[in-house]
Amino acid sequence: MKPKTFYLTLCLIGAVLPYWQFAPWLLQNGLHMPLFFHQLFANRISAFFGMDVFVSAATLLVFMRTESSRLRIANRWQPVVALLFVGVSLALPLFLYMRERKLEQPKPGLTGQPVR
Repeated sequence: MKPKTFYLTLCLIGAVLPYWQFAPWLLQNGLHMPLFFHQLFANRISAFFGMDVFVSAATLLVFMRTESSRLRIANRWQPVVALLFVGVSLALPLFLYMRERKLEQPKPGLTGQPVR
């Protein structure tokens, strides 16, 4: 399986699995953020996962900004929106898909094309 296909598959999984758990909670509690954070940090194990995701999200933001600037990736706002509305589970594979797609593009001047 090509990396791009694998990353797209992970995008689907990364969007569906978190919302599979979050949607019923949201229907029951609404957008009650104090309750959300109270339950997220209800015990040390859930706090461990919460902190891990926060650090991963911050690291991902820096990585996406650095790589998208270096490679001149178009629409670099899309993984940021994915991070805010779903999480790292969608934003990371989406960005890796976009990065892989950019890396596959021919480089000007290397394939006989004129440099513009």
